[in-house]
Amino acid sequence: MKRRWDNMTILKDIPEKWFPIILPLKRKKEGLSNATKIRKGAGNFYISVFVFFTEEERRVRANDRDYNEKFQYASNCIMTSKYNIITFLAVNLFEQFQEVANTYFLFLLILQLIPQISSLSWFTTIVPLVLVLSITAVKDATDDYFRHKSDNQVNNRQSQVLIGGILQKEKWMNVRVGDIIKLENNQFVAADLLLLSSSEPHGLCYIETAELDGETNMKVRQSLSVTSELGDPNNLAQFDGEVVCEPPNNKLDRFCGTLYWKDCKYPLSNQNMLLRGCVLRNTESCYGLVIFAGPDTKLMQNSGRTKFKRTSIDRLMNTLVLWIFGFLVCMGVILAIGNAVWEKEVGALFQSFLPWDPPVDNFLFSAFLSFWSYVIILNTVVPISLYVSVEVIRLGHSYFINWDRRMFCSRSNTAAEARTTTLNEELGQVEYIFSDKTGTLTQNIMTFNKCSINGHTYGEVMNILGAQQKRVQALDFSAWNPLAARDFCFYDQSLLDAVMEGEPAVHEFFRVLSLCHTVMSEEKSEGELLYKAQSPDEGALVTAARNFGFVFRSRTPGTVTTQELGKAVTYTLLAILDFNNIRKRMSVIVRNPEGRIRLYCKGADTVLFERLHSCNHELMNVTSDHLNEYAGDGLRTLAVAYRDLSEEQWEEWSEHFRGADKATDCRDDRLAAAYEEIEQDMMLLGATAIEDKLQEGVPETIAILSLANIKIWVLTGDKQETAVNIGYSCKMLTDDMTEIFIVNGHTVQSVREELRKARERMLESTRTRDGGKEAEAQGWGGACAFGNGCGGGGAANCMPDESKCPPPQAPPPSLLESISGEFALIISGHSLAHALEADMEREFLETACACRAVICCRVTPLQKALVVELVKRHKKAVTLAIGDGANDVSMIKTAHIGVGISGQEGIQAVLASDYSFSQFRFLQRLLLVHGRWSYLRMCRFLCYFFYKNFAFTMVHFWFGFFCGFSAQTVYDQYFITLYNIVYTSLPVLAMGIFDQDVPEQRSLEYPKLYEPGQLNLLFNKREFFICIAQGIYTSVVLFFIPYGVLSHATQSNGVPLADYQTFAVTTATALVIVVSVQIALDTGYWTAINHFFIWGSLGTYFTILFAMHSSILFNIFPKQFHFLGSAHNTLGQPVVWLTIALATVICIAPVLAFRFLKLDLKPQLSDTVRHTQLVLQKKRKPGGRAGRGVGGAGVASGSTLGRLGRGGSRRSGYAFAHQEGFGELITSGKNMRLSSLALATFASRHSSSWIDTLRRKKHANSPGAQNTPPTGENSTTSPQAPPLSTSSSAAGEAEQQSNEPVLAHSPDEIALSAIRCTVREVGECSTATVQEAPFVWKGTGARISGASSPGPPPIAEETSIGE
Repeated sequence: MKRRWDNMTILKDIPEKWFPIILPLKRKKEGLSNATKIRKGAGNFYISVFVFFTEEERRVRANDRDYNEKFQYASNCIMTSKYNIITFLAVNLFEQFQEVANTYFLFLLILQLIPQISSLSWFTTIVPLVLVLSITAVKDATDDYFRHKSDNQVNNRQSQVLIGGILQKEKWMNVRVGDIIKLENNQFVAADLLLLSSSEPHGLCYIETAELDGETNMKVRQSLSVTSELGDPNNLAQFDGEVVCEPPNNKLDRFCGTLYWKDCKYPLSNQNMLLRGCVLRNTESCYGLVIFAGPDTKLMQNSGRTKFKRTSIDRLMNTLVLWIFGFLVCMGVILAIGNAVWEKEVGALFQSFLPWDPPVDNFLFSAFLSFWSYVIILNTVVPISLYVSVEVIRLGHSYFINWDRRMFCSRSNTAAEARTTTLNEELGQVEYIFSDKTGTLTQNIMTFNKCSINGHTYGEVMNILGAQQKRVQALDFSAWNPLAARDFCFYDQSLLDAVMEGEPAVHEFFRVLSLCHTVMSEEKSEGELLYKAQSPDEGALVTAARNFGFVFRSRTPGTVTTQELGKAVTYTLLAILDFNNIRKRMSVIVRNPEGRIRLYCKGADTVLFERLHSCNHELMNVTSDHLNEYAGDGLRTLAVAYRDLSEEQWEEWSEHFRGADKATDCRDDRLAAAYEEIEQDMMLLGATAIEDKLQEGVPETIAILSLANIKIWVLTGDKQETAVNIGYSCKMLTDDMTEIFIVNGHTVQSVREELRKARERMLESTRTRDGGKEAEAQGWGGACAFGNGCGGGGAANCMPDESKCPPPQAPPPSLLESISGEFALIISGHSLAHALEADMEREFLETACACRAVICCRVTPLQKALVVELVKRHKKAVTLAIGDGANDVSMIKTAHIGVGISGQEGIQAVLASDYSFSQFRFLQRLLLVHGRWSYLRMCRFLCYFFYKNFAFTMVHFWFGFFCGFSAQTVYDQYFITLYNIVYTSLPVLAMGIFDQDVPEQRSLEYPKLYEPGQLNLLFNKREFFICIAQGIYTSVVLFFIPYGVLSHATQSNGVPLADYQTFAVTTATALVIVVSVQIALDTGYWTAINHFFIWGSLGTYFTILFAMHSSILFNIFPKQFHFLGSAHNTLGQPVVWLTIALATVICIAPVLAFRFLKLDLKPQLSDTVRHTQLVLQKKRKPGGRAGRGVGGAGVASGSTLGRLGRGGSRRSGYAFAHQEGFGELITSGKNMRLSSLALATFASRHSSSWIDTLRRKKHANSPGAQNTPPTGENSTTSPQAPPLSTSSSAAGEAEQQSNEPVLAHSPDEIALSAIRCTVREVGECSTATVQEAPFVWKGTGARISGASSPGPPPIAEETSIGE
């Protein structure tokens, strides 16, 4: 055992009963006292070593709770909640008072309790404050209640624990380290267990690790042979082995330990462990020893803490509140100084008949009290009603998300849910999305889609019916094949005819698929076959062979039995040449009943084609073309080949193989050499194409989000090959990309070198493409090469010597941001571990952020969280993490916004999330519609709120100079109380909840509308100062215009109007009218509610005003209502109304003038979109829909049918997703009792790649591209060019699209260019015309799907907007 022996004390012969006294209770915080047990011979003696530091090893003795409890190991109870009944009030209040505004209002409340300085009643502050705190506390308590509920559900699960030789049912929370528990099929693993025995032969068991790494394919675990026979509870009760292993950690793929039992020791690895969160599959039962429990399990070690999330607007408001408080103090100081001067110079003359109040004895003390009085009076610049209103608006936005029927999944009967109400506006500011793959982007369902056999391609066939493309009916296999799988769908009748006609190549092709695999079969009843594949790809291939008549029935360690076209055939299995990531292929060698020996191989085409016989050249070229087509569709491809072997060749090779298999050193290398020797001179049969079913609408969603300048990173625990294939399928990766960089280094040096080379290639490509900034780029590139000790040309062939030269620095961000090419970065988990180290993380981040797509493979849950944290820390951007499994919880908690997919991997991700829904495609609507609207509404709300309150409050400041700085209020105290609660609260709430700048269709059609939120343009410090400047200007007008007019005005009977009450009523009325007109101007989307609230608030003001100034209330409360008859007298004077009108015009006219000039000189994108909509409404003609519909049909019918595929370089789409080692298990016979699961049903295939053209259009608006006239290549579309699509095109808006103006790329030069293509001209519209619309591709193409000119095809019904 390796231990740290520094700073320790060795105490010998201490009895075990003293352990609890000596061992520290806080093991992890203050250190662990480890007892090291050393065994010698048959006798045992103890040397107790007490070392006070963090646990460095763990000791667990089976069936001995007393011994294990001495180490104070964690229990198996988990807790993800933040509060409990005792701590809730204190912790929640502490969190809420981190909001500066809440602390500010508490301070004001304390001031108002002092009668000498308070001009307002204390209840005006305490009631709103308590209301805000209560609402937030109830919301937080509700959220935490569901966390408690989830924890209780997990902790109260039942488990069978071996206690005293008897299996007893115990709750998970009561399981302890050292217990032996029994698991049964389909049960979750309760804790991290050492597998002791299993019902399967040789101690094997099968688990699903979806909640750990997102993979749904089965994995194999095996117990030690010495414990595999302890299957009986009586034998297990006598087991007293002791495990010494590593301390708790978050490494999911590593475990190191030793079992000591019967004076022997046995090494333990990850293959012997069952981790919490796994599910036991296809294994009747097994027994395990608890090693780690509860928070010490690897699953919980990878789960991040629940964090208190705030939006950027919340943080900004905290800063602004501090500024406003400083401004308030400055105003108070100014007015207090004025009070001191006035009291000394003027007030002293009034002491005989107007003395100071008793506490005041001099002008300085009077000024001191005046300061605090003005602080209270002027505090309405930030009224607490602001925070009440913010919570109400956020709640309304959350309900809109919950009620959105377009985000409801009828298949799973699941609606979208806003699980928090505090982050809605931040949905409109997202710049980075971090997505899981399995279950989030994909359904993890593989379908056999197409194939190429002997130069002929088979697959989907489409019929054209009028203007619509429709699939032909799926083939019916059951009529002639009773063993066919019912859920298998294939549409090409010609392939079935080739099988029935007995074409040898076709038969041999499916024979390979039925023999060359590691699938296990179980036949529950006659004809009912269940396949258990380690990867869904293999399951799809074997199922395809099954349906075409080559049915895999069963296997033994030495045979494989199939049924070929109804005839049972048994092959002798001579060898399995197993798959691994380096070989990228697998082979089997079989002997058929006639005695002929043949090698069958399937693998990556790039690897397999190098090993073909030279006579296959022509067939290889044809097959390569087919593979290009399949790759263009994003399918996972495999090449299939065979080789005939003579008896002598087999005997000679088998000797080499057996020698390599038994080698004790370099066994893997020897086996690889033996495999390489036999896998030569093969004959090509064809290729397969499998589709990993994406979730509906994933490519379209990624395309639209990319156009909104949102970067999407995929963080997956899956293999690199699988992740890359999904990247192509969902169009994150395309063959048109400039370059795709793969970082796969195993050392710090190699990772740094690969990142450096990637950046150099980016800059080199940028220089070639743009020709700009060449000197700067060369300077940085040279520095990189010099920093690594590599000369210019030799940089690619040498490794950096870190001892001689400093590590290379990342280029300046401005230079990286200038990179114009489209790049992608793919990095593996072991490389990412080095890239996330402190000295390299910035280098990795800048390289990754310069790429359009980033895929991280084989990453642990904790690494996912670290990547998110890295971007949060350095890029200062809003991040969103989306996933569906427990392995995504840490990432979801770390990101600013966490989204959970309610999929098939449990509800852990949903419970940890801020928002949840059932389909990835709903993310587009969540961000571009709800998020953008929430941000827009909140920003408009805040701008108006600060404006109206500064306009209201600053009048008191100006009045102070005319009232002797006596802290006298301008308005009636009831007006002060009701201004923010009644008179102006509902209109601004209506705007904050219902306002829109453009309709939801336009939000989706013009993704660039999303960018103002990312750049934080609508509410920032500059906008804030503009708002308060406007408010101060309004207050000046509202004070001095009435003051100037009324000071010289008289009533019709000659009585002067220059009295305090008349001035107060006039100013208050003008204020309410001005702010009402202002919000009417600010409202962009009018509803009946807006009208009712705005004009109703005005009516309410006058109603309350006349009621409070009436004689009725004065007679009842003579001391409370002093303004008797003031409203009637004042508002009955024409001069007062003229004054109010003049003040209103002076306040509003500059605003109108500024907005008209801004709209004319520098319009925003939303302004242009609205103008576009108005133009369309005016030009829309009746009957247009019918005419265009006929024309569209005519165009479509005139097109020719063809497979739309992308050209370009062929890539390897190797379709194996399982790990190495199943072949050895099969030939050893250890897993012959494996049962199996039914394969998942197959869903419909998604459309192919249209995003490539979208990407080209995105770059076509660069200065060079815009100035280049369209060539013939650009003007006419190749027959192979895929149709464009935008999921935002509205079905109901089809009548608008032919004449719809399109926006130019630069927001600074927004121009309208109408695409006016008549029905006959549609096919002749050039790509260059469509390229004038880089924000969105809509209109023409929707009517010409299938025609030669590119355009967006119609979208799925659920995502169409105009229905």
